[in-house]
Amino acid sequence: MRARISNACARHGWRAPDVPSHSEIRELPYSAEQMFAVVADVERYPEFLPWCLSVRVLSRGREGGAEVMTAEMLVGYHGVRERYVSRVTLDKNARTIEAVHIQGPFERLTNRWRFEPRAKGSRIDFFIDFAFKNWLLSALAGIAFERTVMRMADAFVERAKKLYG
Repeated sequence: MRARISNACARHGWRAPDVPSHSEIRELPYSAEQMFAVVADVERYPEFLPWCLSVRVLSRGREGGAEVMTAEMLVGYHGVRERYVSRVTLDKNARTIEAVHIQGPFERLTNRWRFEPRAKGSRIDFFIDFAFKNWLLSALAGIAFERTVMRMADAFVERAKKLYG
């Protein structure tokens, strides 16, 4: 069953609470190229990323030296399911990945990754900032924000461990 939360509060002028942004840096034993490959493999997210139910790549292209795709993701949490579309820029030469919301339940969503080589592995710089249009979804996300973001970041590390040992 798919739950849908009404935006009645927004129609009455009640403002959605802000969800804080999150950034973190991790030193990992995997190369920058390996971690870039894990994060860039968007179509595999449902296999390992919590709450990601499906991903569909709508388009692919190139802009300069970067691959650009438009992807639709279905996420679900405790019976609430939402679909959204993002523009994902994969710049292998700069070792960066950026996803920006273009359609769906978010007021804003930006997710950035930077992968820096180190002598024994890599340094990963991760940033996410989002807010839902729906005040209730924003409030729910704010309650579990830190735990949720940490679990998502951990999922990418676990995926690298599974793939690269």
